[in-house]
Amino acid sequence: MKNTVTTLQEMKRKGEKISMLTCYDYTTACLMEDAGINAILIGDSLGMTMMGYNDTLPVTVDDIIHHCASVSRGLKDTFLVADMPFMSYQTSVYDAVKNAGRLVKEGHAQAVKLEGGASVCQQIQAIVNADIPVVAHIGLTPQSINAFGGFKVQGKNVERALQIVEDAKAVEAAGAFMVTLECVPEELATLISKELTIPTIGIGAGAGCDGQVLVYQDMLGMFSGFKPKFVKHYANIGEEMKNAFKAYDAEVKAKTFPAAEHNFAIDADVMKAVKAAQGNAEFRVEFETETV
Repeated sequence: MKNTVTTLQEMKRKGEKISMLTCYDYTTACLMEDAGINAILIGDSLGMTMMGYNDTLPVTVDDIIHHCASVSRGLKDTFLVADMPFMSYQTSVYDAVKNAGRLVKEGHAQAVKLEGGASVCQQIQAIVNADIPVVAHIGLTPQSINAFGGFKVQGKNVERALQIVEDAKAVEAAGAFMVTLECVPEELATLISKELTIPTIGIGAGAGCDGQVLVYQDMLGMFSGFKPKFVKHYANIGEEMKNAFKAYDAEVKAKTFPAAEHNFAIDADVMKAVKAAQGNAEFRVEFETETV
């Protein structure tokens, strides 16, 4: 079944959980599609996972478009959401709509995601009015890392918890069809999920959310020495990849790869003629003429 805005909202109404993962390339997208993942996020996390930055701030709209378009070619039923990177929507409502439109037209996204609560409701409303579905993102918003002073759990005191609740209600009222809750205490996220009619997608926000999202490299154990508390390793693919790379390196250096079964044969007479032609220009010209 094709996942759409309507089907995702219907899943909340039925009490069915929504699965979402980040993705940045065609090959991985095909695997996620086959696995039945409901939604894929082209996260600005690609700045860290794919481009080697220390945070998400340097990521551009063009970066997101490049990866989003690649992922879209591997999908049929999976819903595709594209992150709006830092400064692609904060500068003005006009910029927000224009850049959201680019993500849909050029990146083939079916929805866009932007960080912030009440402060970005004008942008959310304008994008929705342009017939582009919006996923909001509240709680820990990585694009605000400098203002937060690092990646920290949000909503641990009364004032901040109430602000997150109000932000959730505000983005729903502005027209967002879904909202991501990041690094929010479980009970608070559960309360918000019950208060809203739109689905909540948690990342470090507990099981009370209507769905979950993870960075796929995190859940596959592809980062050694880095495992946020909210991440579960479903496989240790990183270690398997390293072992495969080491085995390849060893076989190349030991001259055991490629072996006979990996090579292509040539007719013995053709090879004999090629060898005979070496150092004999006249023979080579005559042989090539006859071959043509």
